[in-house]
Amino acid sequence: MTKLRYYEKLKGIGSKGAVATAHSEFLRTGQISRRRDDWLPEERRYLTYEEVAERTGRQLALAAETSHERINAFHRDIRFPKIVFHRVLKNSPHLGYCHVTASRTTFAKHPDVNWSFYIANFAAEIGDDELFFETIEPQRTRMYFAVAITPDKTNKRVQIDRSVRENGVLFVTRDPNKAIKNILKLGAPTAAMRAAIDRM
Repeated sequence: MTKLRYYEKLKGIGSKGAVATAHSEFLRTGQISRRRDDWLPEERRYLTYEEVAERTGRQLALAAETSHERINAFHRDIRFPKIVFHRVLKNSPHLGYCHVTASRTTFAKHPDVNWSFYIANFAAEIGDDELFFETIEPQRTRMYFAVAITPDKTNKRVQIDRSVRENGVLFVTRDPNKAIKNILKLGAPTAAMRAAIDRM
């Protein structure tokens, strides 16, 4: 895979179109302009992967916190803990995903399912343990998904619970409204409340 290069977007460049018309100003007046705007823009400053990852992380954390506030503002009986963290992809630090919240619910035939809700700034297929994201589409804006989780006692980490459905994925959507609806249904304490959320 080709190594990507990132550069900082300079503010104000190209807004006045001064560079393209500097020569015509000289022909019109016979004077050389001393204004900085009329000269060539400064050279691009390339960013390190760490700088790009830091900027991506800030955007992801903001998206997670905003989503958590919206979910918890729906109804006083539906509350989720705020568990916000993010990860960026190793060789593409402009792409990443963030964890928003986690909880426990009854899902289909499974009486007690622990799950986590994530937002990614790309679209992809959810893969297996070795390759969590497959067929990444960075041109797509966002992907919202929830996965069933279970503790892995050997590594002292959590892992996807693949006994729930075949891949452990409770839902995947690119629509933020559908994502919020699905999360609210997972957190709704009664069947009547789930039906009311469905009617929204």
